[in-house]
Amino acid sequence: MTGFTPEERRVLGRLKTPEKVQLFVDEEVGYNKEPHGETCGSPRRVLRERAAHCFEGALLAASALRFHGRPPLVLQMRAERDDDHVLALFRERPGGGAWGAVAKSNYAGLRFRAPVYRSLRELAMSYFEQYYNLKAFKSLRSYCRPVDLSRFDARAWETAEEDLWDVSDWLATRRFLPLVTGAQIRLLAPLDRRLYEAGLHGAVGLRPLRYGSRPKAARR
Repeated sequence: MTGFTPEERRVLGRLKTPEKVQLFVDEEVGYNKEPHGETCGSPRRVLRERAAHCFEGALLAASALRFHGRPPLVLQMRAERDDDHVLALFRERPGGGAWGAVAKSNYAGLRFRAPVYRSLRELAMSYFEQYYNLKAFKSLRSYCRPVDLSRFDARAWETAEEDLWDVSDWLATRRFLPLVTGAQIRLLAPLDRRLYEAGLHGAVGLRPLRYGSRPKAARR
């Protein structure tokens, strides 16, 4: 948490609750479509550039939660034929209670979760119906155990100017726990058209789509 400028500390200081962190990530940080190539920016870069994709948004949210005394925990969810998604975790009481999440996403249903989930598996499963690609394929398959980002303090993950590919790679190579079985996947019902359209409400950089068309997958 050291190394932030006075202006950065001023911004983080007003994000006193997970709800305020989510509102900031939604309203004051645009969605990073990576127009100049893939990025993996630190919270400092997100605060400066005011743009983030899901990984960058999760790191900013974890840093903001840490600023106010919570551990900087993140969880990665893995998808099939789709991008993974990263959440910043919190509990109803710092250090205890039910789980909730803050998240940045180009999909409306993959963002905030109130702290009402008794386990991380239950929290991850709350994203299942809203987690789909642009081909209307329900894609969520597994999740990893929480990672405390303080393990990367020595490389200044909160204020680094370089891309944090090492942090991203470390998360991506953890052991993932399955959420659904093969038999359950084969029995999945088609995605409801209204849910499909609702999830894309406000998405950045996506052309209006006709349900059932087959465009390229988009980043979470």
